[in-house]
Amino acid sequence: MTRPIKDRNFDRLIDKFEQKVYGTVKGEWRLKLLKEDLAQFYLKQDQHQTTPLQIWDAGCGFAQISQWLAKAGHQLTLCDLSKKMLNRAQQNFADAQLNATFLHGASQDLAAELDEFDLVLFHAVLEWLAEPKTTLKTIANKVRPGGYLSLLFYNRNTLIYSNVLKGEDWRWQLILDNDYMGKGKKLTPPNPHFPHEVQAWLTDWGFEIEAHTGIRVFNDYLSPEVIANNDSQQLLELEYQFCRQPTFRDMGRYVHFLAKRTG
Repeated sequence: MTRPIKDRNFDRLIDKFEQKVYGTVKGEWRLKLLKEDLAQFYLKQDQHQTTPLQIWDAGCGFAQISQWLAKAGHQLTLCDLSKKMLNRAQQNFADAQLNATFLHGASQDLAAELDEFDLVLFHAVLEWLAEPKTTLKTIANKVRPGGYLSLLFYNRNTLIYSNVLKGEDWRWQLILDNDYMGKGKKLTPPNPHFPHEVQAWLTDWGFEIEAHTGIRVFNDYLSPEVIANNDSQQLLELEYQFCRQPTFRDMGRYVHFLAKRTG
């Protein structure tokens, strides 16, 4: 039986999260691909667009992407369930001499009091939620018509595939019994999602996918020995060549959708 979960608050894990997620080459690679998918919003300001975009980072973490967009002149609203995460994001903005609105709380609880936005960021939050589909719909409803949702989520395909490749009978049985969710380490999300299912939700809600990127489509299937004994730059070139191709993009550890609200 799948254990019930609550929305994850990272107050107690903030240092480990920073070390294991943000302070790594893998974290840098994630930011690189996200910035490429979101480049149109950064470049608009470089092209002398006079009206800044209204952007909501719903579950901001340390807010690297929000800070990057704020540097382009956009107006940011950031929230996080973790007070410590939000404080770190606020300090990062202050250090960069950037302004934003910071709200402490769960995004789904704050949504009712917020206006619609030109762009909503929902990055690496979905997989930590107790009610992911309901919460995502609440967040997606804050995207104005013609606006965009940037959704990054932990891919359930990779959880299955990587556990099968480990070649251990007990792992295989958990997958056969559909009882493999929430069995990993503290930073392994308990509620990952299949890309095709999430895409179907967005389509039903009136969104069209404009960018579809897999993040780490090869790296996380390789053993530490293989990674250590081979050319890391060549591996990144392989990642880059295949990260947006069908099949491969849905095998990334994370999947990013940039979806435009058309309905």
